[in-house]
Amino acid sequence: QVHLAESGGGSVQAGGSLKLSCRVSGYGIGGLCLAWFRQAPGMEREGVANFCGITESYTESVKGRFTLFRDENENTLYLQMNRLKPEDTGMYYCAASGGFIPSANRAQKGNYFYWGQGTQVTVSA
Repeated sequence: QVHLAESGGGSVQAGGSLKLSCRVSGYGIGGLCLAWFRQAPGMEREGVANFCGITESYTESVKGRFTLFRDENENTLYLQMNRLKPEDTGMYYCAASGGFIPSANRAQKGNYFYWGQGTQVTVSA
């Protein structure tokens, strides 16, 4: 059974930084497709970034500001978030697939079987 535990959320002012962590247990992260999703109040859960195999990708609104790091020794996926904006506010969830996901489908939440409980990110103007 794969278990995901997020941490690192908080409240920052616009322009600030946060580093989210997703610690994975039950399976080595090298064999998983991993992703970060976020959900603002009243909005759909959207894909932010994903790491599958050796390929990472980002949604357009975070490119150049957010960076994924994968530490296989710690079995942890990190999301470094810089130059945060109020529109980045939301609950951030780590997700893992049960297998390989084609690149065209990696931002779709339905392709991820395992989810963490989420960590809240609030960015004030």
